[in-house]
Amino acid sequence: IPDNAATTTTTTTTTPSSGGAYVDRDKPAQIRFSNINAGKAVADAIRTSLGPKGMDKMIQDGKGDVTITNDGATILKQMQVLHPAAKMLVELSKAQDIEAGDGTTSVVVIAGALLDACAKLLQKGIHPTIISESFQKAVDKGVEILTSISQPVQLSDRETLLNSATTSLCSKVVSQYSSLLAPMSVDAVMRVIDPGTATTVDLKDIHIVKKLGGTIDDCELVDGLVLTQRVVNTGVTRVEKAKIGLIQFCLSPPKTDMDNQIVVSDYTQMDRVLREERSYILNLVKQIKKAGCTVLLIQKSILRDALSDLAKHFLNKMKIMVIKDIEREDIEFICKTIGTKPVAHIDQFLPEMLGTAELVEEVSLDGSGKLVKITGCTSSGKTVSIVVRGSNKLVIEEAERSIHDALCVVRCLVKKRALIAGGGAPEIELALRLAEYARTLGGMESYCVRAYADALEVIPSTLAENAGLNPISTVTELRNRHAQGEKTAGINVRKGGISNILEELVVQPLLVSISALTLATETVRSILKIDDVVNNFFLFTRTV
Repeated sequence: IPDNAATTTTTTTTTPSSGGAYVDRDKPAQIRFSNINAGKAVADAIRTSLGPKGMDKMIQDGKGDVTITNDGATILKQMQVLHPAAKMLVELSKAQDIEAGDGTTSVVVIAGALLDACAKLLQKGIHPTIISESFQKAVDKGVEILTSISQPVQLSDRETLLNSATTSLCSKVVSQYSSLLAPMSVDAVMRVIDPGTATTVDLKDIHIVKKLGGTIDDCELVDGLVLTQRVVNTGVTRVEKAKIGLIQFCLSPPKTDMDNQIVVSDYTQMDRVLREERSYILNLVKQIKKAGCTVLLIQKSILRDALSDLAKHFLNKMKIMVIKDIEREDIEFICKTIGTKPVAHIDQFLPEMLGTAELVEEVSLDGSGKLVKITGCTSSGKTVSIVVRGSNKLVIEEAERSIHDALCVVRCLVKKRALIAGGGAPEIELALRLAEYARTLGGMESYCVRAYADALEVIPSTLAENAGLNPISTVTELRNRHAQGEKTAGINVRKGGISNILEELVVQPLLVSISALTLATETVRSILKIDDVVNNFFLFTRTV
């Protein structure tokens, strides 16, 4: 760093008359190409995981934990990316995941192709600002074109929603289970919204519970609440017409402060302490019973035991089912589902604080543990739970990510009720129509928009390449078909050729494509405008 700093200082402070001024005038160009190359490297790293025939990545983190995934956002999140421009593409994938939930790989691949187009335009001497403005014109026109070729969809059309969710699951590790997971995802979303008035979906209303054991075939949708915590051994494992209470305090003897201590000198004092503890806990349990509670949920405590053996004994005598160690982050969902209110002190434990449910039972999972199901909740909050099963942790986590993507696809259709074809068809149509639009422009703008159009062909090209087809001949034939007016001609990976992709029921939400296009273009424009990278190092010098 000192050497570079010295060189920079010398060259920039030289006066123009000395003949050595502005020697580093190539620096902005070098910075741009460095940023572009870093972005392209990230895009190339995940390009092979695009599409139904895309490969999976195995990622090992610093702790030695392994993740196997096909999801672009997850791959980039786990990667150790150091270059600041490359980090922008990681953030881009994250933004697409938040906005649309799907298309996280596509958005980075498109950004990589646009960066490549930028590099070629810059080498021809076109100014970055002209490229940036032309790309913005191209994306505005592109959104218009995508909207014009989309098809409206109704939320009552279950078949179309299923096709969209199935297409999303096709590229995942769990694709063979799409006939089970797609209907589950659609039903989950439709149960938590009002199809007539909904404009978005809060995915926090859909609780995904992971339970090791069984296979993905054992996944199920539960209209209610599922808890992985087991029932404490109180002898009660099934309660009908349950009144459910949720407490955030401990049913155990109070402890002294760290600074205080109690000295017991003889057995009579010890007996008195034990009698007092017994009386204290009995009063707590009596008050819980008095409120009419038949099922008690206890929040996890790190300070002391949430439930003492004595409290367990009294609750057993009073036939109250107890489930302890409820996680703090689950409290909000539990309250919304069963209509209960969390109680922080025993004096507030009143009948109006309780929730109700038709049935609370502990169910066995064929030797792989137990779950507690709370069904028939009368609360007004619309929530559902999805139980994800799998033979190992890696499979369960990938299944959870796949279900999340499918839920997001259905959410996209709730937000913007329109569909477009998949299989690279919209990208080829965009490339064709933008090339026509470029002819109406003049000068450098026309050249830049044409380069933007050509860059979009990276999606069908990559799909063909990953499917083992010849990318050049496939893209050429696709261009030809679209030029003849076949707007929905796309790559059919299953049959290994080109066909009408709508007839094959390969569809995706319009929002996914629009979001991918706009976010990728915004990121590329940001990278293009950067002409210097300043490292903010603090130099500490010792003064004598």
